[in-house]
Amino acid sequence: MTLNDLQTTARCTVARVTAGGMLGQRLCDLGFCPGVRVLFVRRAPLRDPVHVQIGSYHVALRGEEARQIEVESVQSVKA
Repeated sequence: MTLNDLQTTARCTVARVTAGGMLGQRLCDLGFCPGVRVLFVRRAPLRDPVHVQIGSYHVALRGEEARQIEVESVQSVKA
């Protein structure tokens, strides 16, 4: 499952980043590294971009970028 497949308020753990090159490095620099916990906050009305929270900061990712982040341990969180 990828980050782009999640629903609003889902919590997950990053399993791996499949992007290589500069995009892979950028995602890692933003904090998307294996083992990091992520909260899926919301999706834009046209499904792109997605808004996620890592620790205390928020990140908006294009759907194309979110599909490069594989996640596991998905849990739904009540709003």
